[in-house]
Amino acid sequence: MPRALADPRLFCNRELSQIEFNRRVLEQAIDPDTPLLERVRFLCISCTNLDEFFEVRVASLKQRMEFGSDKAGPDGLTPVLALEQIREKTLALVDDQYHAFNEIVTPALAEEGIRVLRRDTWTEPQRKWLRSYYHREVLPVLSPLGLDPVHPFPRLLNKSLNFAVVLKGKDAFGREGKMALLRAPRSLPRIIEIPGENGNNDKTFVFLSSVLHAFVDELFSGMSVEGCYQFRVTRNSELYVDEEEVEDLAHALKGELLERSFAKAVRLEVAHTCPPIIRDFLADRFEVDADDVYPCNGPVNLNRLIAVYDLVNRADLKFPGFLPFLDPALAPGNDLFRAIRRTDVLLHHPYDSFLPVIDLIRQAASDPNVLAIKQTLYRTGEDSPIVGLLIEAARAGKDITAVIELRARFDEQENIELANRLQEAGVQVVYGVVGHKTHAKLLLIVRREGKRLKRYAHLGTGNYHHRTAAAYTDLGLLTCNAQITADVHELFQQLTGLGKRIKLHRLFQSPFTLRDMLLRRIRREIKHCKKGKPGRIVARMNALTEPGIIRALYQASQAGVKVDLIIRGSCCLRPGIKGVSDNITVRSVVGRFLEHSRIYYFLNDGKEELFGSSADWMDRNLFSRVESCFPLLDPEIAARVKHETLSLYLKDNCQSWLMNPDGGYTRVTPGRSRRFSAQEELMNLATERSQG
Repeated sequence: MPRALADPRLFCNRELSQIEFNRRVLEQAIDPDTPLLERVRFLCISCTNLDEFFEVRVASLKQRMEFGSDKAGPDGLTPVLALEQIREKTLALVDDQYHAFNEIVTPALAEEGIRVLRRDTWTEPQRKWLRSYYHREVLPVLSPLGLDPVHPFPRLLNKSLNFAVVLKGKDAFGREGKMALLRAPRSLPRIIEIPGENGNNDKTFVFLSSVLHAFVDELFSGMSVEGCYQFRVTRNSELYVDEEEVEDLAHALKGELLERSFAKAVRLEVAHTCPPIIRDFLADRFEVDADDVYPCNGPVNLNRLIAVYDLVNRADLKFPGFLPFLDPALAPGNDLFRAIRRTDVLLHHPYDSFLPVIDLIRQAASDPNVLAIKQTLYRTGEDSPIVGLLIEAARAGKDITAVIELRARFDEQENIELANRLQEAGVQVVYGVVGHKTHAKLLLIVRREGKRLKRYAHLGTGNYHHRTAAAYTDLGLLTCNAQITADVHELFQQLTGLGKRIKLHRLFQSPFTLRDMLLRRIRREIKHCKKGKPGRIVARMNALTEPGIIRALYQASQAGVKVDLIIRGSCCLRPGIKGVSDNITVRSVVGRFLEHSRIYYFLNDGKEELFGSSADWMDRNLFSRVESCFPLLDPEIAARVKHETLSLYLKDNCQSWLMNPDGGYTRVTPGRSRRFSAQEELMNLATERSQG
């Protein structure tokens, strides 16, 4: 690899790129073409994304500093320098979030008769109703804490909303009041609707935080409230378990989960009116630096505004309803095994219904000829029908194996409970491989047909979560191809048992063969170009950060290979650098559905190859996770995937952003061209297919 391609100036910082993605999400909140209540939703998503960014990415950088690591990444930034730039960009993003809330979204809601009121705008009747609500619903739940030697500063939960109340005077015991803390009850709704005042469809809301602030003086009888300031602390939410040292991973994780809510603080949000002396006091108690404090010009818990989306029944202010296509051959009641034997089946969610995946498991659970079902479960959701069907199958005497990834971030508790439910029903539950998250999305069904056993498989780019299948774009392949199903069988054997590295016929896997496969195919495109033939790579995924892949793509560009990348989130590759990445474009599509598919295309001198995968091109996916990558062998399916997941997205001029060499993004606009949205086109195609 030429030393020039190791130049840090050729790499973007992963964390800064992730902030850029969150800015693109926020752009949806201020886009007048986005339905108003959907703009509310995007604003809240940008806030929850930022929470997770601090809980995971910033926490990781801070921990590296604590361990004394000043090693720079491929971008040349040490943790200290990265955190400095993160703060600068985050401050600007937070300012824009509150500007969107105060100056754009809230006024637009008011124009539609949906008012989100601040305390200083309440009418006397509103104040009277809210005071009654406070005494009836809120006050009985409150437990203020006066700070003194007997009541030291308490441990406060991660992301819980609290108030610092400055007091003057003496209480009933003669104690001099200085400061008290008040926690917003987690059991109460954070958005309160004032009953219809105008006798029409108008809605009026206030934040619980406003109500607490307005009547806080009634908590401290005979004392004077000199100030009341919202604050919220964000903590490190990574779980650290040495899997090689623990005997029971589930038990160890339970212990870690109990402590996560009180882990080390990484961010302190405070009301922008909070005086420096109170801000410094809180920062000292949480042991954070001044650079970890973020003032908020509005409700500190801004993401709670999402409740308005559900409380307002205005279809005209939301995305139009959409019913995914269900192939009649895959409809409930039809023999899905026969359909899959006839031809491979492609499901492109959410444009195609997820129901066939559920129905396939349902048929397998009740079919006396089905002997075994094996499935990986990363995220499923609390009310997953798949879990119930696996339990039903186990109770029917079938051999059921579930590979459950307990360390699916923020779903750990749910997955522990899921594992317990399945085990109690007789399902063989496995937690994967020590040191490697199992992120592959695989389902295998073994069925007796005549005198032989036949395997059926589902391979996906997303999770077995029936709700996210309606909101995330993903691919699923149903097949009984003997080589592919044999490979899936081998992967399950590897996950549940012990043995040497296996050789697969058609599939590629991390951490063993996937990265090498990608590098070989990139180099093959380079060879074709050097022989005067066209070279072409198109890939889409959630993130691209792995330095070796990035350098190989730079070499491909230098050789003349045309590379188009559709990267939803973080991208550490810099496109458009003269002499290095002139032939590479990077675009991000942010729209109604969360872009989640992983698709890789290689021209291969006209003998095109197309793959679906569970893996992004990141270090963790290629080196420290169990991932799967599957070829799309059926020509019709491959053509459809190429058209629907790649070609249409490269034409999108409504919800696309093109990445600049400096790591920033420029939104694509139609200009004089016809307006074209890939997601809208795919919804239209699904509707046309449904209508015959």
